[in-house]
Amino acid sequence: MIERLPTPWGLVRLGVAPDHPKLKTVSRAYERIAVKPGFRFLGNVEVGRDLTHADLERLYDAVIYAVGAQTDRRLGIPGEDLRGSWSATEFVAWYNGHPDFQDVSFDLNVDRAVVIGNGNVALDVARMLALTPEELAPTDTTEPAIEAIGASTVREILVVGRRGPAQASWTTQELKEMGELAGADVVVDPAELELDAVSEAALEHDTNARRNMDVLREFAGREPAGKPVTVRFLFFRSPVALHGDDRVDAIELVHNRLEEQGGRLVAVPTDERETIECQLVFRSVGYHGVPLPELPFDDRRGTIRNEGGRVIADGGAPLAGVYCAGWIKRGPTGIIGTNKKDATETASLLLEDIREGRLRHREDVSAEAVDALLAERDARAVLYHGWTAIDELERAAGDKLGRPRVKLRTWDELLDAAERVAEKTV
Repeated sequence: MIERLPTPWGLVRLGVAPDHPKLKTVSRAYERIAVKPGFRFLGNVEVGRDLTHADLERLYDAVIYAVGAQTDRRLGIPGEDLRGSWSATEFVAWYNGHPDFQDVSFDLNVDRAVVIGNGNVALDVARMLALTPEELAPTDTTEPAIEAIGASTVREILVVGRRGPAQASWTTQELKEMGELAGADVVVDPAELELDAVSEAALEHDTNARRNMDVLREFAGREPAGKPVTVRFLFFRSPVALHGDDRVDAIELVHNRLEEQGGRLVAVPTDERETIECQLVFRSVGYHGVPLPELPFDDRRGTIRNEGGRVIADGGAPLAGVYCAGWIKRGPTGIIGTNKKDATETASLLLEDIREGRLRHREDVSAEAVDALLAERDARAVLYHGWTAIDELERAAGDKLGRPRVKLRTWDELLDAAERVAEKTV
């Protein structure tokens, strides 16, 4: 398992919201696999920097790319690069301790924040902004993020969706949590929940959307309790501009109507617009895969070109021994359960290729050959015992504070912790 970071688990460590510890227990599956004979973790090794795809083809019998969708989609509107305008990706990486994002500084001393998007990540951002210090304290949120969010002056958070409430892609449990915040009221205008006939009919076949509507209607019937923060849901609106001189001071939204096109409901802009004062904007409108050198790539979909997980060459034939799984295979949709099913499909094709003789073991493929090449290129590979050293340090620091862990946040801290144990084992 080759990983660019010194730590495994990917989004389980750096994407799942810190106040969702149960979701993170999926990491136990990694731990069980890691102790099996033949498994090796090579952290701090980057494909394209330390190893090329050609290297991997030579060093291994088969390669599965499971690199996810690493960039966020942009809004493509005027003012998007003003100070105070951020991607949700940056904010999530910052409060989760991703070492690439610890020098980023978010000014949370503002009155109103706007989150653009109707997916789970948008809800994570809105919820994290609204959590009280007491709610953050038992989580593995980074220390700087706990301090900044705890001292934030945000009083209103708007969650804005381009389509209607029946088309929102969040899961019902995530939505329910918005109504359970200790320091925030949740507000929904009942008029925003009036559905067109097509949306109403679609609810009969979409259990998740139907449950979401039930939750939203319950929110709409609530009387605000006077909590210090208000989370307000707005639907049928798209951002068309961010206004301000050197930083955001307002967002301009166009009101949409829904039209059925090609069997799906599409948001179509109307002539109605509104401008809302705000000082902080997070875009959470999706992700996009990044091409890898030497691999065929579908720029429109942001995925490695493949059929069911077998990587397909430009001429249409499968590349022998090259596979992909997850978001880089099918695009940025779905949750952990979706990716598990997806990975099973890819692994099944790999096993089929072995049974059919399309994939055979080569005697010159060995762990020693991998280690020799990494040493030749001065790569500072973090092995699994280096990761467990990081893990133990973080957990020990967390135990003292009654928290799951206190994360090491910088590249130097992570690599130093991993290499200290490596020196002891030499």
